[in-house]
Amino acid sequence: MSKEIGLDIEIEYKISLDEVDWGELKSTLSSDHFDNGRSPAQLEESFRNSYASVVAQIEGKPIGTARVLSDGVCNAYIVDVWTLSDYRHLGIARHMMEILLSQLQGQHVYLFTDDAVGFYQKLGFEPQAIGMGKVEGTWLKKS
Repeated sequence: MSKEIGLDIEIEYKISLDEVDWGELKSTLSSDHFDNGRSPAQLEESFRNSYASVVAQIEGKPIGTARVLSDGVCNAYIVDVWTLSDYRHLGIARHMMEILLSQLQGQHVYLFTDDAVGFYQKLGFEPQAIGMGKVEGTWLKKS
């Protein structure tokens, strides 16, 4: 699926991961300061093991990602929502979120953010009082 955002830019929203260049995605995330240390192989495994995902691209180059972990029944967790800095505030993240949310009807959808609260509130998310987390063993298994 694709969508024009003006300025003669056409963005493709890929829900199939077959054409993603994981090395390029890793490099782009790193240069945009959104890299959490996963190797290209770990990125691919993370996305392929997700319930649903979307990668926004311009001419085959990644400019956005979002994915969801879900049991398919009642609980879902959205992670890795990112838009390349030069393309922020153009509706790309919103469109990726809409693609994911359309696949989660009837589910409690949760996410964690500390810097985009207003964006998610516009999508209907409400702050919740508590969350907890833990890394089991060493961060990122070896692959």
